[in-house]
Amino acid sequence: MKVAPSVLSADFGNLQRDVEAICDAGCDLVHIDVMDGHFVPNLTIGPVVVSSIAKCATKPLDIHLMVQNNTFFVELFAPLKPKYISFHIEEEKHPHRLIQKIRSLGIKPAIVLNPHTPPESIEYLIQELDMILLMSVNPGFGGQSFIDSVIPKATKLNEMKNKINPKCLIEVDGGVNDKNIQQLKDVGVDIVVAGSYVFKHKSKEEAIKSLQI
Repeated sequence: MKVAPSVLSADFGNLQRDVEAICDAGCDLVHIDVMDGHFVPNLTIGPVVVSSIAKCATKPLDIHLMVQNNTFFVELFAPLKPKYISFHIEEEKHPHRLIQKIRSLGIKPAIVLNPHTPPESIEYLIQELDMILLMSVNPGFGGQSFIDSVIPKATKLNEMKNKINPKCLIEVDGGVNDKNIQQLKDVGVDIVVAGSYVFKHKSKEEAIKSLQI
């Protein structure tokens, strides 16, 4: 299991310290939640702050767009060369075109599904994706409780992608901790996003290692 701590839960007054700490503690990716105050009722960070994160991060960036006008934001963040850029299927009218655009920029494309969105909604796109992100909380705020219905959803998605594109990874974001990590691994999840669990733990290294099972 790979672990992508979400900097949304970091101390923004000491952002460099916290980003360096999770990288030194052995995380696999640095997860960055970009919210525009329209698609979700929260506003987070733009390319100036993410550029600063990129300079001190020694692990690849995993940028999760929770925005309207996805193409604009893809172009905004592409120069930072993240490993992944993910966008919400609920907000995108031309997902195939956007997937191709992200890939043409040398970035791995990913699609995000909100808790209520069925896996079948992206079946025709799985062949084109490097990753699918399942939200296990409602997007917009950190520190929420895990929604259990993501388990059967991940099971279904794993079956679908194994038939269509076995190399496509499954990522889960929201309420992940040492109590549900084994269950997530058992249903085929490859990467977990963990914010509060990692940043509020007394040892970031212990927290990350407890998820890398």
